Amino acid sequence: MAGNKNSDNDKLIAGVDEAGRGPIAGPVFASAVILNKQKPIIGLNDSKKISKNKRKALAILIKKNSLAYSVFMVSSRVIDKINILQATMIAMEKAILSLKIKPDEVKIDGNQVPNFDEVGHSFSLNSVIKGDEKIQEISAASILAKVYRDRYMNFIHYRYPNYNFYINKGYPTKDHVDRLGVFGLSPYHRISFKPCSFYQEKNIYE
Repeated sequence: MAGNKNSDNDKLIAGVDEAGRGPIAGPVFASAVILNKQKPIIGLNDSKKISKNKRKALAILIKKNSLAYSVFMVSSRVIDKINILQATMIAMEKAILSLKIKPDEVKIDGNQVPNFDEVGHSFSLNSVIKGDEKIQEISAASILAKVYRDRYMNFIHYRYPNYNFYINKGYPTKDHVDRLGVFGLSPYHRISFKPCSFYQEKNIYE
């Protein structure tokens, strides 16, 4: 990219966020986005504060106008093996490394960052509390991660319709938990999460 890389205005900043740490079913997703300053996107915000239809519309613009984006997921089985925090860090790391353009700086929502010691990197890495509300690149990543994860949960709903995944997206709503008592666990439930661990023996899909 042409320009003086020593200028803050010319820095390539990648924003990173996740979707799916809290659910009791389904994978965790992470996205990394480098926005194009020449093609600003109006309306970026924390994905949780945007309607479903607006998220979908913004996701299209983000993919169309950004310099680079990537999305990576880690399955519920891996989450059960290594815990949700480590799975989230892996998803974020893979999303960053999958960008087709190398950023100068990476800003991650929250208070923790992946450990890149084993692979090495040339960019600075910073966490930002409530970054999805403050940093447009993180907002964009938040939206993509949420849209991709929702789409995935809609897909597995058609394989396992007993759990209403298309409505609850894997979160432990009362209806969802009640259905565990009737149907047991699907292969997508996180056995290491409560209340799934309670219903582990009643797994009709094994």
